[in-house]
Amino acid sequence: MQNEIIYRLILLAVRLMAHIPYRLGQFKGKVLGLLAYMIPMSRKEVALENIRKSFQTISESKAKNLLRRVYMHFGSMLFETPHIMKFTAENLFRYVTFEGVEDFDRAIARGKGVFILTAHFGNWELMAAAVTILWGGTAVVARPADFLPLDRVISHLRSRHGAKIIPKQRAMRQIMEAIKINQIVGILLDQNVDWYEGVFVPFLGRWACTNKGLALIALRTETPVIPAFPVKQKDGRYRIILEKEIKLQRTGDKTADVDANTELFTRVIEKYVKKYPDHWFWWHKRWKTKNSCPLPLQRSRGYGPVSRRTDEVRG
Repeated sequence: MQNEIIYRLILLAVRLMAHIPYRLGQFKGKVLGLLAYMIPMSRKEVALENIRKSFQTISESKAKNLLRRVYMHFGSMLFETPHIMKFTAENLFRYVTFEGVEDFDRAIARGKGVFILTAHFGNWELMAAAVTILWGGTAVVARPADFLPLDRVISHLRSRHGAKIIPKQRAMRQIMEAIKINQIVGILLDQNVDWYEGVFVPFLGRWACTNKGLALIALRTETPVIPAFPVKQKDGRYRIILEKEIKLQRTGDKTADVDANTELFTRVIEKYVKKYPDHWFWWHKRWKTKNSCPLPLQRSRGYGPVSRRTDEVRG
């Protein structure tokens, strides 16, 4: 009963926030983000340390300025996301524009489903809703939120326009079912996983344990993998960049191909994080799983050895 009451209160707040004018909400969110930046929190130190290690030549003042902009961006996102409640095919382009639609349409026309490769970047929730409205037949692989009432609200928003939510744990069967009926499956590939779920690939100068599931299933099914990233424009809208299909490496060595293609996917994410660093979710402990097994290091693909103390990629 308590969870039900909290859920309804959060959902009511989201519905009320959807009525705040979009640009006004973005401004309020930036102010809220700035205030949040001033509050000492452990996760703030995690984010700042991630920035320092990812941009090793950055000065302390620039690192803090970047983190301040990150807080402002995600504060703005807090007020943007409730507008999903108001999305229609008619008003959608007040919020987003698309780039690369022709290549995306060709990928869908192949009839093997499409994987959208993305990250916790920009406003991925707006992007998912926009893709669902324009193309339909979407599914999103997501880790449930730890707080049940909040998870219900997030799921409500994600499924509002018809998207299916696939829980991250044991998702393979449902992903296979989705692509068999030519659905679009969104996968956020920028989170840390345990060593048995992933492979170690370079990401922002350090080895990052990355989920290998996308590489495994894409190689098996020949489903096209299309990177998609929402970049905020000066007018407050998001330009959703749909890149060309990633050409997968296929050598016949399954282990090497999974490693190489997971690295390819991660390089795309890294490119956008470097170009728009204030758009990425720096609070996540992306490099939590340490590379203690020497086997991945023996398959050198142009990178030097790893320091056991810093876990940095050398070379």
